[in-house]
Amino acid sequence: MKDECLTNYVKLGERIYPCTVSLAMDLVGGKWKTVILYHLQDSPKRFSELRKELFSVTEMTLSLQLKQLEKDGLISRKVYGKKPPVKVVYSLTEFGKSFIPVLTAITQWGNHVVEQKGEFVEQ
Repeated sequence: MKDECLTNYVKLGERIYPCTVSLAMDLVGGKWKTVILYHLQDSPKRFSELRKELFSVTEMTLSLQLKQLEKDGLISRKVYGKKPPVKVVYSLTEFGKSFIPVLTAITQWGNHVVEQKGEFVEQ
């Protein structure tokens, strides 16, 4: 039996997965979810701040990914004010913070890949 899964299937909410790796990738997989979590690990940010830091993501994609991360409990969305323009701030939940060691490992591995096969550049 594999270490990551003690049964043939796992369930989170109403979703059933063939293994815990599949569950994890559903929560944080894709091009932008992990990048968003990376940018929120040090401090909460407004949508516009995230948009500047993730300059190549479209507003629609960022909005959809933030909604999914919030739905899955990895980030929280706090709204300040009642009349437009309101201030909306995104931050990691405790569940989201539990992913920080994985983000650190991914960052270190990415740095290693660049050092071995690429180069760091200024844009």
